[in-house]
Amino acid sequence: AAPQGPPVYVDLAYLPGSWSARTVDEEFFRRIRSLCYVEGVLRPLLDALLTGKHQWGIDIQVTLIPTFDSLVMHEWYQETHERQQELGITVLGSNSTVAMQDETFPACKVEF
Repeated sequence: AAPQGPPVYVDLAYLPGSWSARTVDEEFFRRIRSLCYVEGVLRPLLDALLTGKHQWGIDIQVTLIPTFDSLVMHEWYQETHERQQELGITVLGSNSTVAMQDETFPACKVEF
């Protein structure tokens, strides 16, 4: 276990995916408090965000930016939407498309 200390506040945190995602749990979200989290849509991370954010005790709006659309994200969103609203968590859906060179892909713009 990591030593206790004050939380760290950041504007943007990119959450790891795949094998590294095991290192992110509710304790991570209690200690790393971000205005925006970019997430690869793993259910354990999404659930940990809800649990960790509940412990903040302060009213800070948080935006979750999924890296892609998935059934997992849709199910989590539907199942926890009321809780997300209570905690001040907004899931940013993007139906914008960016065209670069001969390629198009979905994207969103985040400003601070």
